[in-house]
Amino acid sequence: MKKTIYLLPLALCCFYFSNAQKKDKADKYAATITAGDLKKQLTIIASDEMEGRETGTEGQRKAAAYIESQFKKMGLAPVAVLNGYQQLYPLYQDSLSSEITVNNQPLVYGQDYISPASNNETGNNTTASIIFAGYGIDDSTYSDYSNIDVKGKVVVFFLGEPKKEGKYIISGTNRPSKWTYPGLSIKLAMAKSRGALGAFVVSLVQESFTQRAIDNSKKSTLYFPREGAGMPVNYALLSHTYAKTILPNTFDTLLKQVKSFQPIATSWLTESKLSVQLKYNRFRTTVNASNVAGVVEGSDKKDEYVFCTAHYDHLGKHDGKIYYGADDDGSGTCGVLEMAEAFAKAKKAGNGPRRTMIFMTVSGEEKGLWGSEYYSDHPFFDLNKTSADLNTDMVGRVDTERKSADSLNYVYVIGHDKLSSDLPVTNEAANTRNGAITLDYKFDDPNDQERIYYRSDHYNFARKGVPVLFFYDGMLKADYHKPTDTVDKINFELYQKRVRMIFYTAWEIANRDDMLKRDIPLPEGSR
Repeated sequence: MKKTIYLLPLALCCFYFSNAQKKDKADKYAATITAGDLKKQLTIIASDEMEGRETGTEGQRKAAAYIESQFKKMGLAPVAVLNGYQQLYPLYQDSLSSEITVNNQPLVYGQDYISPASNNETGNNTTASIIFAGYGIDDSTYSDYSNIDVKGKVVVFFLGEPKKEGKYIISGTNRPSKWTYPGLSIKLAMAKSRGALGAFVVSLVQESFTQRAIDNSKKSTLYFPREGAGMPVNYALLSHTYAKTILPNTFDTLLKQVKSFQPIATSWLTESKLSVQLKYNRFRTTVNASNVAGVVEGSDKKDEYVFCTAHYDHLGKHDGKIYYGADDDGSGTCGVLEMAEAFAKAKKAGNGPRRTMIFMTVSGEEKGLWGSEYYSDHPFFDLNKTSADLNTDMVGRVDTERKSADSLNYVYVIGHDKLSSDLPVTNEAANTRNGAITLDYKFDDPNDQERIYYRSDHYNFARKGVPVLFFYDGMLKADYHKPTDTVDKINFELYQKRVRMIFYTAWEIANRDDMLKRDIPLPEGSR
């Protein structure tokens, strides 16, 4: 009994002493993240030289090279399987030539039709039949394909989708469904799955084609080749004048119906015996973009991983104006750099993390989360052994909606109630150590109309089951995606507080005994 009485206080003393040591270590390295260093980095990332960092451009490549140089300078290791710091991924740019004849009469490009280089491929198809397929939708709540056979034919359909009593039929809400956005690609894929040989598409509003539309159609913008997406059926956009020639008795009536979002009755879905030949030749150029990653190897749990991510791309340079992207997402990028340096200093001093830390800046976010999607489909570390991704996208400013002084000491945290019940406990404890800024969870409301949870790079980790936290300052209405998102607008004192809090959160996740639990299902509606 005496032995137990003496050992218990001793054990408790050792426990508290050990925890105090860990806290002191975290405090020491968090203190190296300063407003001055953040400003120094951001002034470079959001400079004229980087030209807005648009994915696939020289500006993006300059930014990637700079970030790589910083990781090297800080002492971060490269990714072994990459033999370096950059994970390259391909982007495509296509050009297209086309010839279309109907009943042996050639259509005039730019007058009768255009065939956009995106979503079309080399092919030569001939059919003897055209069939009208309404909106081109096949859904459980509304289908244009229920009573027609399109196999071996060219389908004709309108863009858009129908409403009933003021709401979209398919979504049941005031917001359109996937058949509107992304819309066209889904409709073309559906036509192909039904056996169609081609598609003629009619816009509700584009009666004829501007010269700009004609020129732009001949070469695609850079795009990301999504895995498993397949190639939809070849198609052409028809002018209203030409569409009347293949739907001569019904076009005007149908156009009125789709402009008022009316459902299209099956009696209108008719077939015409018109021979059609579609000849397409596509030419492709490949451009590489990259994610940039540096590693601080862990100790006893080095085969488990914690990611700190941000996107370093922005919108580039247009009409002679640079879109600097200082907050979006220069702020997140430089936050990742400063956290990387803090962890590297800890490692060098013998106080490194138990788990391996990966600091990764991705490109392509502004285009559709391309870089993080590529990583999540081609991971260089086991996603099942990845404890968390802490994603930082816009943390340098104050939301336009926040007006009073007492509401400015905040950061929005998204993902706290998803995937892992350990997330809020860990993050809130880290925030308390940092001096307690307000953690605002408003964007975790399941009814969030902005769907912020799905709109930055953490989501591509979440869809693979990795617990995520996304740190964000909100919509800056005056400067969001404008050339005026510049370094002089950053609130560096608040920026420093936020990045230090994220650092403490990463430190805790990297050093805890167990990986974060994965005990909450991914929200419904996730792709």
